[in-house]
Amino acid sequence: MIRFILADLRRLWAGSIVVVLLVALATALGVSVILQERALRLGSARAGDKFDLVIGAGGSETQLVLSSVFLQPSALPLMSGDVLAKLAADPRVEWAAPVGFGDSFSGYPIVGTTRALTETISGGFSEGKVFGSEGEAVIGSSVDLAIGGLIKPMHGTIETGGHTHTELAYHVRGRLRPTGTAWDRAILVPIQAVWHIHGLEAAEEHDHDHAAEVDHHEEGVHAEGAHEDADHHAEPDPHAGLNENWTAETPGLPAILVKPKTISDAYKLRQDYRNGTTIAVFPGEVLTNLYATLGDAKQILVAVASGAQVLVAASLILVTVIHIGQRRRQIGALRAFGAPRGAIFGIVWLEFFILVAVGVGLGFTLGYGAALILSGFFSQSSGVNLPVGFAREDGMLAVILLAFAAGLAALPAVLAYRQSPAQALRV
Repeated sequence: MIRFILADLRRLWAGSIVVVLLVALATALGVSVILQERALRLGSARAGDKFDLVIGAGGSETQLVLSSVFLQPSALPLMSGDVLAKLAADPRVEWAAPVGFGDSFSGYPIVGTTRALTETISGGFSEGKVFGSEGEAVIGSSVDLAIGGLIKPMHGTIETGGHTHTELAYHVRGRLRPTGTAWDRAILVPIQAVWHIHGLEAAEEHDHDHAAEVDHHEEGVHAEGAHEDADHHAEPDPHAGLNENWTAETPGLPAILVKPKTISDAYKLRQDYRNGTTIAVFPGEVLTNLYATLGDAKQILVAVASGAQVLVAASLILVTVIHIGQRRRQIGALRAFGAPRGAIFGIVWLEFFILVAVGVGLGFTLGYGAALILSGFFSQSSGVNLPVGFAREDGMLAVILLAFAAGLAALPAVLAYRQSPAQALRV
């Protein structure tokens, strides 16, 4: 029987390929949606796990996490610098790292932060070491620069009409190990350098600058957009040492990444800093809300994929019925030579089931490949590593599809089963 089926499929190879491709494309659509959604959820969750608590000024919690954890460009409101001083002195805090945004270089975001965060975010350096002065930088694992390379920061981006800062240039001091997050594409520099090139020195250094800075905060001006006249602040010194002892005179900040000492401390800190002035969030909680939105989108996409699969199934039934009609004489000849009805049923059913099963297997392969390609594009642009892989429930999906194919294959088999030799051989 198997030899007969294979010979029949070779004879009807064109139609067989069409059936396989129809099933494969319909299956691949659904599989790629499922794999891509899962990869996005897992990848973003792993990126959020790098940071325990994020504190920012009042506003959107989602935007705070997207900007501080995923480094998506956005103008965040500033909170008072004394928040950082209080956190640094809090015994519940292992370290508190300010982050400043707004500049970029060759498409890579430049993030102003501290030595503590830089040394811990990736668990170490693949080469070089942490920055030690305002003119030094550390790059993520995916930044295409070499140790000792020169970085000229640009305010904003070329697309948004940004301009290059002439006050200071950074030299690459070290490269971080891969983290699988957006920080792999980031350039990390001392937060002091970001303040200085934007004219936001602390008051103990320039009292008159602090007065101007307070006026900027009252007007809601962001650190990344603030520029003072050159006469109002000293030129940044690339060799200046770093002072990470924060005081109440620290310039305003868009966000602070906090490492609590214990889980209990994390919840207490979040409660303390959720007030009218600041917001404190766990990135995982914010991402859970985003997953709910993604879940709704996933249901819509799965529904579209299921609709496509139903249309493919209907077209396959139509094609198969026509195909059975065209093979009436062959079926009649088999019956006339003594082939029992059960054998005819088995030949037609198995032939159709093999085609659909091959299509399902090819569809899973194509869907996996499509998800890998999409995840690669996303990872390249965002830096977030999206793990694409099958789970146990995907095996159940394959079983359901094959069970559906078995039922679908029974329809043409029944049609062939019910034909008598006389009807089949009738011209």
